[in-house]
Amino acid sequence: MIILGIETSTRTGSVAIVEEEKIIAEYTLNIKETHTSRLMPAIDHILKDAQLTIHQMDAVAVSLGPGSFTGLRIGVATAKGLCLALRKPLIGIPTLDAFAHNICYTSHLICPLLDARREEVYTAIYRYRLPIGRHELEKLTDDMVLPLEELLSQIDHSTIFVGDVFDGYRSLVEKEMQGKASFAPPNLSLPRAANVAVLGLRKLKSDEESDLREIAPLYVRRPEAEVKWKEKHQK
Repeated sequence: MIILGIETSTRTGSVAIVEEEKIIAEYTLNIKETHTSRLMPAIDHILKDAQLTIHQMDAVAVSLGPGSFTGLRIGVATAKGLCLALRKPLIGIPTLDAFAHNICYTSHLICPLLDARREEVYTAIYRYRLPIGRHELEKLTDDMVLPLEELLSQIDHSTIFVGDVFDGYRSLVEKEMQGKASFAPPNLSLPRAANVAVLGLRKLKSDEESDLREIAPLYVRRPEAEVKWKEKHQK
């Protein structure tokens, strides 16, 4: 089986093609250009470089969020459109689940962090089930959006933090964790479409494809525009 993976939850756009457990190709671009203008060209580019066609994809896996509301809408809408046109299965993968898979072979907790703005982060906490080499991550919490200080107050074990929000938060993490925190290197600190595709393939093999009519982004909280509209009209 060959899976196309799409990841647009942050400004880092990523697409990948995975066949079974082999990554055929992955394209990642961490720039400010919108996903609207670069997602479809990226898909076209990676297919051409891999000498494949979109019709050879057995399914599409897409990152559902949490993350950028606009990015998630673009990614999910593109994936749904492709699957409707091709009559292929669609598999939705929670962004933090795929992100946590950047880290492997550890007995520490794993905590992916995405910037949620408003001085908050999107996060969840994971650990590998024993034996660690089985690659089975256990999700210990639901997806959360909360201030980093509140998150850190809930963690009392050695933890690997993975994410691209450390410029403003690293000193706080180090202070609050008191030697129990470590940080993923830059090459592991961005969401990857290859992880989305690999997890999508596992779900497809387990007959867990998503319902095209019901699949939607996982926002975790309401979009800011909706919050402001309700605040304005409730006065």
